[in-house]
Amino acid sequence: MKRLFSLGLPLAAFAGLLGWLQPIPSLPEGHDGLCRLVETPVETILCTVPLDRYALRLRAIGEDGRPFETFEKAREGLDGERVRLMMNAGMYHEDRRPVGLAVQDGQLLKEAVLGKGTGNFSMRPNGIFFIENGQAFVRETERYLSETHRPELATQSGPMLLVEGAVHPRFIEGSDSRYVRNGVGVSADGRTVFLAVTRHPINFYDFALFFRDTVGVENALFLDGQVCSLYYPGGGVDQRRDRLGPILAVTER
Repeated sequence: MKRLFSLGLPLAAFAGLLGWLQPIPSLPEGHDGLCRLVETPVETILCTVPLDRYALRLRAIGEDGRPFETFEKAREGLDGERVRLMMNAGMYHEDRRPVGLAVQDGQLLKEAVLGKGTGNFSMRPNGIFFIENGQAFVRETERYLSETHRPELATQSGPMLLVEGAVHPRFIEGSDSRYVRNGVGVSADGRTVFLAVTRHPINFYDFALFFRDTVGVENALFLDGQVCSLYYPGGGVDQRRDRLGPILAVTER
C-alpha cells in the first residue's frame, strides 16, 4: 500500500528516482521561518502554524469524487489561495481514500473507525486531529465520538503519540522499529498547530518525547511512518510524489 519515504529536490532531477534513499534535506539559510530545523533527538523539521495567521485545509477528495493523490492536484482545488505548506495527513486505503474520519471544508467524507485491526492505525488509542470554531484539537477517537462536534477539518490516524502528556502505553523505549515519521500536535489553547517530519528514522517512543519535551504539547497524533511527504516552498523543500492519501495544506489568511 505504501512506499518508503522519498524526497525530490527542485534542482536535482535524479532525486525523483532516488529520493526514497535520501533523508529530507535541511532547511537553507534565509527560509521564511514557518518551519525550523530541530536537532534532537534526530533532525526534525518542525512547522509552527498559528491559526490567526494561517488556515489549514484537508485535501482528500476532489470535486470529481476522486482522491487528489498529488500536491499539484490538491493545490488546484484551493482556488488560488497562497499555499505555504503541504504534508500527508493520515492513513489511506489502496485507492488513496481515507481509512478513518475525514472532514473536508466542513463536509463529512468518511466516518470514524473504531473496530479492531492490525497496523499502526489500530494501535489504540488512536486519535483525531480536528479544527472547530477556529481552535485545533487532538483527541482520542473514543473521546471525540462521545462528544458532539461539527469540525471544519478532521483526519483520523493512529496511534496517538501523547494523551494529556502521557506517552502511548504500547511504545517501547529504545525500540529498533525506526522510520521517518510525521505527526501533529496542538498548543494548550488550540490556537497553534505543530506539524513535524523527521529527517531520519525514529521510533515511536522518541517521537512522542519530541512532541512533549521539545515542542511542549500534551496531545499529539502520529500521521504516517513510511510515506512522509512535505512541500514547503519557503524552505526550498519540494517533494513531488504520486499516489498520496489525504493531504494537509497550510494557506495564508
